[in-house]
Amino acid sequence: MAKSYCLTRALIAPLPFGAMLLSGAALAEPSLQSQLVGAWTYVSVDTVRPDGSRSPMYGSAPNGVAIFDGNGHYALVTIRSDLPRFASGNRMDGTPDEYKSIAQGSISHFGRYTVNEADKTITFYIEASTFPNWNGLEQKRPLSINGDELKWVTATASGGGSGEVVLKRAR
Repeated sequence: MAKSYCLTRALIAPLPFGAMLLSGAALAEPSLQSQLVGAWTYVSVDTVRPDGSRSPMYGSAPNGVAIFDGNGHYALVTIRSDLPRFASGNRMDGTPDEYKSIAQGSISHFGRYTVNEADKTITFYIEASTFPNWNGLEQKRPLSINGDELKWVTATASGGGSGEVVLKRAR
């Protein structure tokens, strides 16, 4: 019995200090960078006008995914859920209106990203985009993550005003 008591006491005695260290670490908020890593699906992509009015850029239920790896690479695809099918059934044989719908109803880009923890921003270093004018550009955007919700704002949206992008963590 004495041996068991001594062994138990030896194992438990260091716990309060270790528990204090662990509880302090557990209370520290994870970095934005670590929270960002993973796959996210779109909830909304809205143009927000100066008067506060909103309009959905990619419809009321945008499709797509944004993926961020732990080494600073990303890829994102945003697509209207109501894009029309090509009448010809061949993507290389669309009408001018069909091509216009695709160009206005989708955007994709990939490259590298960094997160600035101090000012809570993400900077996209765009290698290539379906909108070629963005190729090679850097785009810095305010970023917030609350639980499974990711949000960033694009200062100037294509349709005027600013762009607000809301995503949820993919499950």
